[in-house]
Amino acid sequence: MKVTLIGIDLAKNVLQICGVNQAGKTLFNRTVKRTQLLKTLVQYPDAVIAMEACSGSNYWGRELMSRGYEVKLIPPQHVKPFVKGNKNDRNDAFAICEAAMRPNIIFVKPRTLAQVDIIISHRIRERRIRVRTALTNQIRGLLSEYG
Repeated sequence: MKVTLIGIDLAKNVLQICGVNQAGKTLFNRTVKRTQLLKTLVQYPDAVIAMEACSGSNYWGRELMSRGYEVKLIPPQHVKPFVKGNKNDRNDAFAICEAAMRPNIIFVKPRTLAQVDIIISHRIRERRIRVRTALTNQIRGLLSEYG
């Protein structure tokens, strides 16, 4: 049968991909090295790609969308109820497929590079403010020792 949905569990060096058909039957669930992911997915040009929304999923989502794939990112709290058994990459990839097949699941779009740039600048600014505030409080505490 034809693979209609591929769930990808992202990790550092090895990714777990799970392919299911229209009936929801698992056709494969295997590990793929990061460098081999695009070569593997070329075999399934019509498949919808589902991933758990995280920082790496935005990059892969943009990359796959530029190659013509339909990409669905699922917030992690919507995937967790579908994990069967122990939490491992294999079960997580299957849970992503299960969640993506549900009709009421809310999907998010991958962030654009402009959005990522804005988020990074906000996070850096917030961190600098936190550090500045902590340093100010520490100096105030030390100076209070002198009255």
